[in-house]
Amino acid sequence: MVKIIIRLSGALAMTVWAVLTLASCTVSKNVPQDRVSQPLKAFHCVRPSFLQTGDTVALISPSYHTAMENVTKTIEVLKGWGLVPVVGPHVGKIHAGKYAGTVKERLSDMRWALNNPNIKAIICNRGGYGTIHLINQLRLEELSAHPKWLVGYSDITTLLEMEACAGVMSIHGAMSSHLANNSSDTTSTLMRDLLFGQVPCYRLPAHPLNKDGYAKGVLVGGNLSTIAPITGSEADATAHQDIILFIEEIEETMHNIDRLFNLLQLRGVMSRCRGVILGEFTDCGADLDYKDVETMLSKYLSKYNIPVLCGFPAGHDKVNLPLVMGAPVTLDVNKKGATLRFDIKGEQRRVQTEDIMNQAER
Repeated sequence: MVKIIIRLSGALAMTVWAVLTLASCTVSKNVPQDRVSQPLKAFHCVRPSFLQTGDTVALISPSYHTAMENVTKTIEVLKGWGLVPVVGPHVGKIHAGKYAGTVKERLSDMRWALNNPNIKAIICNRGGYGTIHLINQLRLEELSAHPKWLVGYSDITTLLEMEACAGVMSIHGAMSSHLANNSSDTTSTLMRDLLFGQVPCYRLPAHPLNKDGYAKGVLVGGNLSTIAPITGSEADATAHQDIILFIEEIEETMHNIDRLFNLLQLRGVMSRCRGVILGEFTDCGADLDYKDVETMLSKYLSKYNIPVLCGFPAGHDKVNLPLVMGAPVTLDVNKKGATLRFDIKGEQRRVQTEDIMNQAER
C-alpha cells in the first residue's frame, strides 16, 4: 500500500511540475478528447543528475576502435566545456582488426566507468559493432547502482536500451567521432547544453508522411539493425508497454530495413507503441520500388492508430539532435507540424529543427 501511495504521489508531483514549468514549450492547444492518451502503464527511468563545471566524464570504446587522434581532440573539447575528462584504460587497443579490445577489455572499461561514483557521465567514442557481446556480461544492477548519463548512438543503442531496462535515462547523441571535429555545431552544442540541464523541446515542420496524433510514452529505440537482434534479450526496452519508438538507419538496403521492421512487428513491438518517430535513413539503398525508406515504412505504420513523425534529424547524417532515451515524452503531430517534448525536470529550451537543418545545408 505504501508503494502505491508513493507512486501516485510521484506521478502527481510530475504532473503539477509539468504544468508549471512547460508553458513555454506546449503541444497543440485544446487537444481533442479522442486524441488524449490514456494513463500510462510504462516503466519508469531515473534521470541522472545534470553535470556541473568540474565534473568528471569518462571516454570509453565499447564497440569499434577509435583513432586516438579523435579521443585526444575530444579531451580538449570536454575541457573547454569545463569538465574533467578521463579515458578508459583499454581505449586505443585493437582486437580482430576492428574491435576496441577484446570483450573482456571493453567490458572492463564499461565497468570502470559505471562503478566509479566520481564519474558523472560516460561518452562513447564511436559505434560500429560489438556492444551485443556485452549484454550477457553486464548486469542491470551495475547500470543502476550509480545512475549517470551514457551518451552515444548507432551500435551504442544496445547500451542505451539496456540502461532503460535498468531504469536509467541516457542520451542518444554525439560521440567522440563527431565531437573531435565538430565541437561548435548544433549537434554538439545541444548535447553539451542537455548534459548541463537545458532540455530541448523540438518543434518540427510538417512532413507529407506524418500521421496526426497525440501520445505520451517512454522514448526507446535507436539504430534499427541494432534494436532488432536484441528483442527478447535482457536489453530489450521495446518489451515494455506504452513506448514511443524511435528508429534510424545507415547503409542498409530497403529490403533489409523491411525485414528488420517486420521482425519488430512479429515480436509484438508495434502493439506496445503509442507513437513512432522516424529519424534519418542515411545512404540506404533503394533496391525496392519506393521513393524512400519513410514511404515504405509509412505503409506499414498506416494500419496502427498512433501518431507517426517522419524526418526527425537524428541518426548518421550531418545533424544528430540529442534525444533523452528512457524519458517520458509527449509527441504531438498535426497538420502544422510536430512537437516532441521531454517531460523531465530541467530548463526547457525551445528548438526549431527547420532552422537547424537550413543552417546545415548552407
